[in-house]
Amino acid sequence: MNILVINPNSTASMTDKIVASARQKASAGTTIIGASGTNAPASIQGHYDEAMSVPGLLARLKQAEKEGIDGVVVACFDDPGIGACREVFSGPVLGICEAAVKAASMISTSFSVVTTLPRSVPVIEELIHGYGLSHRCRRVRSAAIPVLALEEAGSGAREKVRDEILRAVHEDNCEAIVLGCAGMADLTEWLTEETGVPVIDGVTVATRMVEALVSCGLKTSKIGAYALPI
Repeated sequence: MNILVINPNSTASMTDKIVASARQKASAGTTIIGASGTNAPASIQGHYDEAMSVPGLLARLKQAEKEGIDGVVVACFDDPGIGACREVFSGPVLGICEAAVKAASMISTSFSVVTTLPRSVPVIEELIHGYGLSHRCRRVRSAAIPVLALEEAGSGAREKVRDEILRAVHEDNCEAIVLGCAGMADLTEWLTEETGVPVIDGVTVATRMVEALVSCGLKTSKIGAYALPI
């Protein structure tokens, strides 16, 4: 099985980290193929960055369709262009927000999300509402760090994420935490140990969900909304 894990932004170090996390959790026999966004922002921090990342994302998925890729993980918590991605690709395509919050709903009765910048909070709230899980989400929180701070040694970013998780557990009375940025993927185990609650990373969860869908022989429906572009 071949799965494309694509980071829609253009920061190669973040892509490497994301792909390493996916490979660590993928099943034996699954090949993880990594890719970064082309002509895309260095990070996705708002609606404009998200829109600018989509053309390169779609171009890579069209290429993947010709390469025999079985499924795709779009590794940005804004789930950019997911509907369009499902139109151009025949196999399963999962965004990491959808995968993570649905996983959280399966292992807890409530969860909070910890993301990077405050401007990402309303974007994620809208996504969760669209996925029908607002009633399970206690709160979407910001650790007040730029996305690329997660790539900088000594930035203190991971400690800020940990501290925000601890506040979420205390103040929100939530039972699980969803990490609201693909750049946090490598922190999952450390954060779980530090905070004592289930911490869910969408990259690894989405990877295993795509594996499951492909193994079941399922592909994206081409009748209706996800039909090929006219």
